[in-house]
Amino acid sequence: MTRLRPVTRWVAGFAVAAAVAVPLTIPSAQAAPSAVGITADDGARVVSETRIDARTVDLDIASPALGFNGKVRLLLPSNWDAQPTRTWPSLWLLHGCCEDKDYQSWTHFTDVEEFTANKDVLVVMPTDGQVGMYTSWWNFGGANKPDWETFHTKEVKQIVERGYRANDVRVGAGLSIGGYGALAYTFRHPGLFRAAASYSGIPNTMLWGVPQFINGIVVSEGLLFYALWGNEYLQRSIWTSRNPYDNVEAFRGIGLYVSCGDGSAGPLDKAGAFDLIEPVSLQSSKSFTDKLRKKGIPVTVNYYGKGTHSWPYWERELKNSWPVLAKGLGLPA
Repeated sequence: MTRLRPVTRWVAGFAVAAAVAVPLTIPSAQAAPSAVGITADDGARVVSETRIDARTVDLDIASPALGFNGKVRLLLPSNWDAQPTRTWPSLWLLHGCCEDKDYQSWTHFTDVEEFTANKDVLVVMPTDGQVGMYTSWWNFGGANKPDWETFHTKEVKQIVERGYRANDVRVGAGLSIGGYGALAYTFRHPGLFRAAASYSGIPNTMLWGVPQFINGIVVSEGLLFYALWGNEYLQRSIWTSRNPYDNVEAFRGIGLYVSCGDGSAGPLDKAGAFDLIEPVSLQSSKSFTDKLRKKGIPVTVNYYGKGTHSWPYWERELKNSWPVLAKGLGLPA
């Protein structure tokens, strides 16, 4: 299950800088009430809804924030159909950069469907594109589209609340740049997530070498250097306003889980596996959790040593972090 392609693309970017789902026929008794036409405050709306199976629903959302349509995959609670007046807490699972499966990746590469089958939670898995980076883009001072942050934190949030019975209890978790996204959205949008988990994330984007690393990813995907947040010195306020490390006080009272490997071959890798991304994530994550501890802000940490930047570890870490996430959701651990 180790994903080599994103690793090689990210490493190439660093060097520069320094399945379509087929809908199943579902019995009418299981058919979800259609939320096509449900809108967010800014006019974002569901233009199509595909019920993949009894629990899986894919949404196509016309998004003013993006300037094009964005996708979302939902995993409904097992009792969602049987309890039509109930609302549900939600677990937001964010994918990483340069991932072919995009919003489908968590269900494609992990057993999240089985893992959540007995849990009273709505799982929300939005697209972040190939390299959305969970933010609005600077674009050299021009239009900030695509504004992934608004798409996620306003448009998708309002649509799942209005059309799919999500309530206001939410937690966020993500891998790699999705781990950054879970933490960034937590401090930039107070009240959005009651707990957040970062697996192999980049919670200190200003650590030495990391801005070049991030901009290298952007270039490797065919986008312009500095288009994301600008230069880390000339546009420093943009970088720091989006950096979890520079905003640790905002995490007081939030359940936190941070984990990472060291990039060497571990128990879930093929012999001889190694990558250059996980060590960057590890140093970024350690600097963040060290600062949290110095400030007296609780965080659950799992720096598990051997292990690469790959899905088998992120599947495992979702389960390891569940007690933290479940507490934020008000569910049994």
